[in-house]
Order: sequence, then structure tokens, then C-alpha cells
Amino acid sequence: MNELVGTCGVCGKDLYCTDGFFQGYIIDEKNICYTCFEQNKKESDE
Repeated sequence: MNELVGTCGVCGKDLYCTDGFFQGYIIDEKNICYTCFEQNKKESDE
């Protein structure tokens, strides 16, 4: 079951909770999708 829980604070993509698991990250009280998190991680590593 998918339940909409908010949007990504970076790109605005809808974020869902699937079977009790949040499909993203919460960083500094902001929801972030996996794609934006990985992109930010790569930029931080450089």
C-alpha cells in the first residue's frame, strides 16, 4: 500500500510511504527523494 506523505524539498516529487517504509530521506527536517539525495551526495564528495 502506498500513502502519500509529502513532497521532496528539492525537486517537488511526491514521496510515499510503502508498506510502512518511507521512500526517501528526512534531512534537517526536510523530505528528500532518493535521486536528489544521491545527486547531493555526489556533489559533496567532489
